[in-house]
Amino acid sequence: MAQLTDLGAVAVESPADAGRRADAVITMVSDPVALRAVTEGPTGVAAGVGGSTAVIEMSTVGPAAVSRLASVLAGTGLLDAPVLGSLSEAESGTLKIFVGGPAALLERWTPLLSAVGSPIHVGPLGAGSAAKLVAKVTLFGVLGVLGEALALADGLGLSRDAAFNVLANTPLAAQAERRRPAVESGDYSARFSLSLARKDVDLIVDAATASGVDLRVGAAAGTWLADADDAGWGDKDYSAVLAWILRNR
Repeated sequence: MAQLTDLGAVAVESPADAGRRADAVITMVSDPVALRAVTEGPTGVAAGVGGSTAVIEMSTVGPAAVSRLASVLAGTGLLDAPVLGSLSEAESGTLKIFVGGPAALLERWTPLLSAVGSPIHVGPLGAGSAAKLVAKVTLFGVLGVLGEALALADGLGLSRDAAFNVLANTPLAAQAERRRPAVESGDYSARFSLSLARKDVDLIVDAATASGVDLRVGAAAGTWLADADDAGWGDKDYSAVLAWILRNR
């Protein structure tokens, strides 16, 4: 905690202690297991917060985890507010924040959320997590299609320049342009780990299954991430899945 206390933060012994001292508690952790670890039990956030405290859950953990958190925090105001964006957006304060929960509670805490991005109210509690999964399935699907399009171009003998010229005239144009420098240089600088992207795909598939939604394209795109993760690429940036697809065409 030293880096944060040097900046003026106050160190405490546990999430529960932090909750006792705060008007609002933000949780942003890696997965549902981590969320339970910091919110439940005698040292968790729920043990420390009172009825006047707001908990703002900003992790990507899926609607089921948010529902569980709401039951643990009975009587405490809760917003689920996962973000869309990565390191550069966080640093510049331009994250998109999908917020589920009471409009009045969001209005109360919009100034806080606006410090890191733009809050978008998408519905009642749980809608924020649902919206994040909807956004993420498009991203993973597009990366899978982009990787396969480049692999097909290689297989059919098109030059890389020709392939990108073709893609510039398709619905993939923006993503192709954005990812081209990394594809050509092999430099996939870490912003969001591939292992966490695989976790997000698992959340998407689980949520779809629970809702009775046939998500065959999204699930198929996720297999590329799973294969790369299983091969030891989990610490690489999630966009390195493009290199994995090209390597295994």
